[in-house]
Amino acid sequence: MRWWSLLILAGLLAVLSAGMLVQTYLGTVAPAASWPEGERVWVVDPGHGGEDGGAVSVTGVPESQINLAIAKRLDALLGFYGENSYLMREEDISLHDQEAETLREKKVSDLHNRAETVQALEGAVLVSIHQNIFSQSQYHGSQVFYAPTQDSQALAESFQQAIQTNLQPDNSRQAKPIGDNVYLMNHVDCPAVLVECGFLSNPEEEAMLRQEGYQTKLAAVLAQVCLAS
Repeated sequence: MRWWSLLILAGLLAVLSAGMLVQTYLGTVAPAASWPEGERVWVVDPGHGGEDGGAVSVTGVPESQINLAIAKRLDALLGFYGENSYLMREEDISLHDQEAETLREKKVSDLHNRAETVQALEGAVLVSIHQNIFSQSQYHGSQVFYAPTQDSQALAESFQQAIQTNLQPDNSRQAKPIGDNVYLMNHVDCPAVLVECGFLSNPEEEAMLRQEGYQTKLAAVLAQVCLAS
């Protein structure tokens, strides 16, 4: 068997394994919302990328890489179950225009391009994947934020409940409205949530967030909410 065939087989087995997790989680959370008729596209957005690595973990890993790992798993699971999905980036790169030169210009261009991409997709539902960080290391746990758009709060609450039920039973955080300073979430018209998967400043949680198995579990929990909605 050729090496690329082995890679494909390994990838399929990984998706099948993750799919079994989704089946385990299905039914634990009520549907998030009654969606309007028509095609729905889950826009999976791995936050940051490239020159903008986002937060840096206690072991020096940029947030953008962990975001991408979780997002790719979520995108694969949604596709496995026949859901329409669009992965915003497939590599650890920035999505800025070529003419952007400074880091600030690249960040602004990147965010504008992401918002334009979401707005151009009919039936889009945005799920933006991020990691949290704080100056004190004891804080941990996922938290979901929602945009000021229809159905966003219900979707965020379903994600938060699913995470607590299936993955973090000691997590007492609640879904919250997103701040005005988060450009992407405030410049789309569709349902949109931002998932802070965990704290990179907490050594124990950071170690889990770097593990492929835990990344798969996070993706499976998010996928089951999408499938139930």
